[in-house]
Amino acid sequence: MKNKFGQPVELLAPAGDMSRLKTAFHFGADAVYLGGKEFGLRAKCKNFTEPEISQAVEFARSINKKIYVAVNIFASSADFPEIEKYALFMEKTGVDAVIVSDLGVLSVFKQNTNLEIHISTQANVFNRHAAMQYVELGAKRIILARELPISDIADICQHLHGKADIEVFVHGAMCISYSGRCLLSSYMTGRNSNRGDCAHPCRYKYFLQEEKRPGEFFPIEEDTRGTYIMNSRDLVLINHIKELADAGVRSFKIEGRMKNEHYVGGVVNVYRRAMAG
Repeated sequence: MKNKFGQPVELLAPAGDMSRLKTAFHFGADAVYLGGKEFGLRAKCKNFTEPEISQAVEFARSINKKIYVAVNIFASSADFPEIEKYALFMEKTGVDAVIVSDLGVLSVFKQNTNLEIHISTQANVFNRHAAMQYVELGAKRIILARELPISDIADICQHLHGKADIEVFVHGAMCISYSGRCLLSSYMTGRNSNRGDCAHPCRYKYFLQEEKRPGEFFPIEEDTRGTYIMNSRDLVLINHIKELADAGVRSFKIEGRMKNEHYVGGVVNVYRRAMAG
């Protein structure tokens, strides 16, 4: 499948570990994104040690595929000495790109490496003006906010063509806050979702209690799977991939670094077939 500019559209899959990485490639992913043991937004995932990242890059090179590494936490000042070391490791290893959301982290990679920089959906890019600012800071790809309508996606693609690629999520979880910036987990559990430790309280099972009836709980019906009253349905854009390609999107991204390899393989396979058809 090619986009409106004649560029092949990339299918980008999640990889929580080496087994899932190989599964994603086996079923047709052009590239995978993964995280190291630190500085990513999936701290509860198995993730990759530095030797494993090197191994992943070597394997991907052998089959002409790509590796992108998420370094997309919102960093504190204390993180930066280690982030600088991590940046130098990424440069030496030769990953194809890093995914960042924090401007400070972006500056570290720009100043210390020649790596391609992708702007995470966590950065909440909703318009071409914001996208262009990141391009001027050195970004080569913008991963748009999940909330955007196709008209806005097309507008951004048109204005950034020749300057940076546009990537969009096509399948997987949708947070209740803008592009995943959720504070609910921090308030309820003390686990900071913006540093990779989200407890996913939007998927908890809740009941309604009326003020004058303490202790009397009323279920809120949705479906047979539970009463997930704050949880949006997962994003499923398989029937809209041609529209996205026609808008100029360069990469289709599947969410799911916490998912098992059967899920990864199945979803990648379905989207690869849809893109080929």
